[in-house]
Amino acid sequence: MKIAVSSDHAGFALKEEVKALLEKEGHEVLDFGPYNEEPCDLSDYVYPASLAVAEGKADRGIFVDGVGYGSAMIANKIYGVYAAVCQDPFCAKLARSHSDTNVLCLGGKIIGSALALEIVTAWMTTDYLSDIEKYTNRVDKVKKIAEKHLKKLDEIQD
Repeated sequence: MKIAVSSDHAGFALKEEVKALLEKEGHEVLDFGPYNEEPCDLSDYVYPASLAVAEGKADRGIFVDGVGYGSAMIANKIYGVYAAVCQDPFCAKLARSHSDTNVLCLGGKIIGSALALEIVTAWMTTDYLSDIEKYTNRVDKVKKIAEKHLKKLDEIQD
């Protein structure tokens, strides 16, 4: 699977650990930066990584900032991206199985690397329960909201 990763300076170290885990598991990692811990703006990295997921250039994304919420706010502005902040493996499993998320957001300042790697593993190995109607109905409702309020990428003029 192709995984887009990005962070800001607060999430850089954890992003590097996540990359190593993903590569060890055989995934192709597309790193959108940053490439060091110098102060930077999160949106400069999460936005292009989110576009890669939305455009199908990456199957999923994992973004790391201080607490995860900044990444999720940016990512969820993009049509076709469904991002969740997860702080434990249970939430990561539910984010995939019940909500079909395609972006995982982590907080590098609030969870340690051991827990973060467990969260990544849980999220990466959990399938969406697409055969259970109550989950597909809920996900379909979220997609209808996106249809109503977000522009599709091919409708945006640069």
